[in-house]
Amino acid sequence: MSEMSAGRLWGVGLGPGDPELVTVKAARLIGEADVIAFHSARHGRSIARSVAAPYLRDGQVEEALIYPLTTETTDHPGGYQGAIDDFYADCALRLAAHLDAGRDVVVLCEGDPLFYGSYMHMHKRLAHRYVTEVVPGVTSVSGAAAVLGRPLVERDEILTVLPGTLPAEVIAERLATTDSAAILKLGRTFAKVRDALAEAGRLDEAWYVERATTGKQRLAPLAEVDPDSVPYFSLALIPSPVNADLPGTGEAAPAREIGSAVAAGVRGEVVVVGLGPAGRPWLTPEAQEALAAADELVGYGPYLDRVPPNPRQRRHPTDNRVEAERAAHALELAAAGSRVAVVSSGDPGVFAMASAVLEVACEPRFADVPVRVLPGLTAAHAVASRAGAPLGHDYCVLSLSDLLKPWEVVAGRISAAARADLVLAIYNPASKSRTWQVAAARDLLLEHRTPETPVVIGRDVGGAGERVTVTTLGELDPAAVDMRCLLLVGSSTTKVAGRKDGGRVVFTPRRYPA
Repeated sequence: MSEMSAGRLWGVGLGPGDPELVTVKAARLIGEADVIAFHSARHGRSIARSVAAPYLRDGQVEEALIYPLTTETTDHPGGYQGAIDDFYADCALRLAAHLDAGRDVVVLCEGDPLFYGSYMHMHKRLAHRYVTEVVPGVTSVSGAAAVLGRPLVERDEILTVLPGTLPAEVIAERLATTDSAAILKLGRTFAKVRDALAEAGRLDEAWYVERATTGKQRLAPLAEVDPDSVPYFSLALIPSPVNADLPGTGEAAPAREIGSAVAAGVRGEVVVVGLGPAGRPWLTPEAQEALAAADELVGYGPYLDRVPPNPRQRRHPTDNRVEAERAAHALELAAAGSRVAVVSSGDPGVFAMASAVLEVACEPRFADVPVRVLPGLTAAHAVASRAGAPLGHDYCVLSLSDLLKPWEVVAGRISAAARADLVLAIYNPASKSRTWQVAAARDLLLEHRTPETPVVIGRDVGGAGERVTVTTLGELDPAAVDMRCLLLVGSSTTKVAGRKDGGRVVFTPRRYPA
């Protein structure tokens, strides 16, 4: 037999009983397998098969591995263990015959195959001979905690898992030294386990969970359960002591307000978030985390529209000309306990909201409100990347808007940058009410730069209307520039070069001529 011609062996965990808790991988493998093997008692009914039934297909070979006995009473010369060992050896031979013939075999197992699972006996006998993979499943312990709605362990707590077949004194000893516990294999061992819980002083904490996640599920305080009513597929659970007063599934929650940052004891703060020039791909993970954690979102309406709505959050859109009022509103919300994200396009520290928020935050009434600023990709860098690398050497950033500073100051800075031979990144070049500054800036620059100086016009970079134009200072048409544009004006060393693909790149060399 060659390994290449042999079938594959799969140990597939089915979870605690609900067919919808079967993993996607397990469901696929069950449907693809040539042979489906499952254990059952002598009555022939298999819980594992019933869970997997929705994923079986016609034509599959089914190998029912029927236990020869259900108690430890047997006339086998090797006793109970000898009888079980012979049974597993026979099952392994049956499955090996399929594997040797090139048929893939899936062995079904309730819960997880290697967590007190029946599959492990096949694994020990066959995995060294055939290509084998184990597909984990949701354990009965996890299923029980889920249906109870009570955490198993938290922080540094210890969870102990015990089989109910241990001696009572051993169970009691282990229970006395652990935080949380799960005791499996109840059935005939239930009375002994209950006594051990009582001896360890843990009986009042213990819950009884039967056939978790199925239609026959039963939950009850363990002390109230009749021992004669307990099947094998049940367990005892002592949940996390830290969460002892947490209401379980189906129990009424305490009458208290939950949901706001204030109710949760979270201190309010303002985080000024840079959204980048456009779109989720240019949003940093740090900024995304801050947006997700916020209770309130504050910002210019079109910028807020770029943040996906979340019904948990309150949004406060404002006009673009009320920065101080917007900042004060955000700080007031934070002072009341809210986590506030003030959104800003590009980088909030570049002609944006960070300075406005910090200026208001320095007023005495907001002295105790924490403020953080998270950077974002700037519009200048976005436009530069589309053109090539025009900001490869020294450059300056300035705004043509004269709403917050006199035009004389703007003009003086343009001339100073031009004389210093800096590349210029020009924000806010024009608006509906400001249409003359682009031409005025061009004329000022031409006093110190040649008409051939490269100019990049980036419009709506990253957005649906993106357009990047490369022209020269002498041919710059002010009519082609609006508020959604950003200008990059090259220095004396900035170059425009053609590429074999027909495109052009603009770059400023990092070395300056001597």
